[in-house]
Amino acid sequence: MGDDPVKSVVFLDRDGVLNRAIVREGRPYPPTSVEEMEITPGAAGALGRLLDAGLLLLVVTNQPDVARGKQTQAAVEAMHAMMAGVLPVHDFIVCYHDDRDDCSCRKPKPGLLRIGAERHAVDLATSFIVGDRWRDVDAGAAVGCRTILLDCHYAERGPTNPPDATVASLAEAVDWILDCYNTTE
Repeated sequence: MGDDPVKSVVFLDRDGVLNRAIVREGRPYPPTSVEEMEITPGAAGALGRLLDAGLLLLVVTNQPDVARGKQTQAAVEAMHAMMAGVLPVHDFIVCYHDDRDDCSCRKPKPGLLRIGAERHAVDLATSFIVGDRWRDVDAGAAVGCRTILLDCHYAERGPTNPPDATVASLAEAVDWILDCYNTTE
């Protein structure tokens, strides 16, 4: 980390947090193209508030459809380029593996967060993760981040570790983060 100041970060899951997840039979799925991607209403403004508070914004996302042969890495990168044009995020950190690959970066394992922390000189203990699935909460808990579950009522199990907050929207998550961050500065 050298002499760089240590930063607090908000890790953001992508699908279901920054863009609309496609829900089928109660389960979330990612969009398949830029044309299918719909940014969450109010996301740019909500993220702008975090940016104004001095927080670093890193997207951490599992994209296993690449390993499954259902999606290309180029298509995922095109979606991220589109998002970067409309959302004030600093970096996209992606796991392209499937569970069977047993990698260290696929959430709920904390590898993506550790990569982000190393790449951007982040203090994980003063950082946050916002996600819509148990995998996000458990990854954040594994590295000591404060965890926020954006509850979309999916038909899947909950996190092993209870989230620090459960919210109904990204705007509500941002309010909670700013309340915590402003009292710890």
